[in-house]
Amino acid sequence: MQKSAQSSKLLKLIILALLGTISLVLFFLNFPLPALPPYLKIDFSEVPALMASLIFSPMAGVIVVAIKNILYLAVSGAGDPIGVAANFLAGIMFVLPVSIFYHKFKKGVKSVISGLVTGTIVMAVGMSVLNYFIILPAYGWFMGWEMTEEVIWASVIAGVLPFNAIKGIVVGILFVPLFIKMRSWIEQKQANLV
Repeated sequence: MQKSAQSSKLLKLIILALLGTISLVLFFLNFPLPALPPYLKIDFSEVPALMASLIFSPMAGVIVVAIKNILYLAVSGAGDPIGVAANFLAGIMFVLPVSIFYHKFKKGVKSVISGLVTGTIVMAVGMSVLNYFIILPAYGWFMGWEMTEEVIWASVIAGVLPFNAIKGIVVGILFVPLFIKMRSWIEQKQANLV
């Protein structure tokens, strides 16, 4: 019995590590959006974290987001710790509502869609607030740029807010059909691993 529980925990760790690695690969496959600053790029790296959070728990999604960002720091040579921290926070703000809706309410498409809508709103508003008060001023200090309140406000309204809203919508549009297709597999993994 104890050996079975240990092998189940080991299998869970292996799955989370694999999903974190897949998330890193998807993070590198990114593209900018027209009319938004070129440093804001859409990627689908939250999809493996969403899968982990639905199979296991909200914390599993957080772990996958953390693994992706830690691996990115290791691969990139710690080039941009502020951007990595911002990406980690945005990932958590997006993944947690989806997982919480899914596990708290009936496990189905409606709860996933409700979570995606909520996650998109939380990420867009939350990242706007964090960028206004912490992230953009930190970038200004770190890079030696003069960041006036008007520049920060314009960056949030014209860049951060629409970018995170669009990213949440695009990832959601991709994830819903993926969830529908993989729903029975996710439920099977839940039964086997949890």
